[in-house]
Amino acid sequence: MSEAAVVEPIGKRERTKVANRQAILVAARRVFAKLGYEAATVRDIIRGTELASGTFYNYFRSKEEVFEALADDGARRFRPILRQARENAKSFEDYLHSAFVAYFRFIVEDNQQEGLPIDQRRPHVRMDTPEMSAVYQEVRQSLEDAIAHGDAPRVDADYLACACIGIAQEVGSAMLRRSPPDIAAAADFATGLILKGLQGAPRQG
Repeated sequence: MSEAAVVEPIGKRERTKVANRQAILVAARRVFAKLGYEAATVRDIIRGTELASGTFYNYFRSKEEVFEALADDGARRFRPILRQARENAKSFEDYLHSAFVAYFRFIVEDNQQEGLPIDQRRPHVRMDTPEMSAVYQEVRQSLEDAIAHGDAPRVDADYLACACIGIAQEVGSAMLRRSPPDIAAAADFATGLILKGLQGAPRQG
């Protein structure tokens, strides 16, 4: 038997695994958009695919795991957008504002993919997954660089990165509940909150 004949079935299985996982994620996004996270069930997600129920559990143990996978996928796609905001920024304030605008625009466009409103009553997004950790590191590195160059106050970069991410998530969720969502207003508010709040934050040595 040739080497190609041995390798091809393995490649086909891998492609099937990728396709099945993607089918589950696509169905979950539609179900969460239509029913809301709390009301949606694993059965609803499975019904949105052509897969058997047993196949679902080969990839995910619960709808919580599916949601985390969707969040990680979003983080992976957003990271290069965030890096571009960092590279194009002319000042620390410009970086903050550009990053907030980029994130708010990203979630608006992402949530409009299915043409349905997204129920915002979702579980807390874990920050210890690889993709979310990469986004955190991207934000922290940007802040550390700004502090090192004297563009930002010498505050705790770890706390500041967590604060920026937390504000982005919470203000973003509030923005999505408004019709229409106002990206500019949300970015202005978040940027102003970070900049003015920094005046009272303890300085590092």
